[in-house]
This record gives sequence, C-alpha cells and structure tokens, in this order.
Amino acid sequence: AMMYTALCCMALASHAKTTFTDPGSVPQSAVPMESVRRKLGPDQTLTMCSQCQTFKPPFSHHCRICNRCISRMDHHCPWMNNCVGAANLKHFVLFLVYTWTCSAYALAVFGWNYFFCGDEECTFHVIVVHLVRVMTILCVGAFLFTSSMLMNVTYGIMTGIGTIDRLKKKATNTMSQSDEEPIPLKDVFGIAGYHTWALPVDPVFDNYDVVMGHSTPQRLSREHQLMERRRPELTPDLVAAPTMEMPQCVNDFLPV
Repeated sequence: AMMYTALCCMALASHAKTTFTDPGSVPQSAVPMESVRRKLGPDQTLTMCSQCQTFKPPFSHHCRICNRCISRMDHHCPWMNNCVGAANLKHFVLFLVYTWTCSAYALAVFGWNYFFCGDEECTFHVIVVHLVRVMTILCVGAFLFTSSMLMNVTYGIMTGIGTIDRLKKKATNTMSQSDEEPIPLKDVFGIAGYHTWALPVDPVFDNYDVVMGHSTPQRLSREHQLMERRRPELTPDLVAAPTMEMPQCVNDFLPV
C-alpha cells in the first residue's frame, strides 16, 4: 500500500508539473543563435511565425489553443491543459511512467488476490468486488493508453521527430527524407544528476539556448561579454625574425 501510494503521489506531482510548467514559450524578443546566423548567412531569411510575428525556432509550432509558439513542441495534451514542449517533456514522461507503473502494480495485486488466493480470507464483500471490477477496467484503460503514449514519446526522442512533425511527414510521404537527429537525454532530463531524473523537478540544461532553439539579445550580450573576458588581456607582440644577408662570396656570383 505504501509503494502504491508513493507511486500515485509521484504521478500526481508529475501531472501538476506538466500542467503548470511553461512548455517552452518563444518570447517576443527571441532571436536565432549565433551558430544559426553563421549557417544561414546574410542572404537567407529567417522563419517567422505568421501568428506571433516573431522568430520561429526549428521544430517549434504555433499552438492555436495556447495562442503561442512552443519550442520543440510535441503536441497539445488536453489531459494536461497544456502543450508538451522542450521545457516540460521530462515531467510528461515521468507522468506516463508513474501512471503505467501504478496501473501495472494494481492489476498485479488484483490478479494475485483473484487467481492465486484460495483461502477463506479472500472472500470479499459484494461492494468490494464491484469496486475492484471498476478499478480493473480503469487500470486496463490507463495501462493501454500510457503504453501507447510511452511508445510514441520514446520514438520521438529516439528519432528527434515530434508528434506534429511526424504526422505532417506521413501526410506528405516524406518520412524517408527525415534528417533529424535523436534528442540527447540530457536535453530532456538535464545535467543535475541521475538521481534527479526520476523526480518531478525542473531540469537544468547544459545549454538552454540549444535546447530551446533560440536566444535573446540579453543572453547573446552576456555570451559576448563572457567570451571577451576569457580572451587574454595582453596579446604578446610578434618578434620580427632577424634578417639574413647572403655572404659576400655568394653575392659576387649573382647577376646585378
């Protein structure tokens, strides 16, 4: 009972974090990263959102329900009343894992007491039997639903293609032309340590701009200042190499 209660608490906490955590909204001041600017060049134009009128990072989408662009948006989840994006993907994965575990644990307990218990103590009241039947139906539904969603999210992490992008590629029959790279686990669960991966706490990313796909003028300014500080203050002067003159005996044989 204590284990099941702990799993349910973790599932509820993950659900709350997924609901109330910003999924990765693209701010109005979003600008492409310096590396993206260098790859595009001065002649190529940036992708802009027609609804937000702001820079649209790669793999981001505009959610009509939330009315905002979400970085690396996977889908809008009605059960969370929020989008699933780069910033709350960890909490969504944890919610699916803990809900799947709770459902499997409950079904195992129900099955053990129903099929493998032949004692007189296993005779329960009629109301309890009906409640267990209802719980079994709910657990089977939750188990199948979370299993499907876990496979869907795992496929997205392994291929780097979110749910929306995958549906668009299947509609246009361009899945074979995909060149996306898998999403590193550190860009989902953070770099704070493996002990934090199973906890519904906000992840600490190694490079926030890379994970979100965009930067801001303030962060770019701080990055340039940091790079300037890392440069050596004094550049050693180049010492000119001593000139070497040809010997006089050689010069006598050279044409004038």
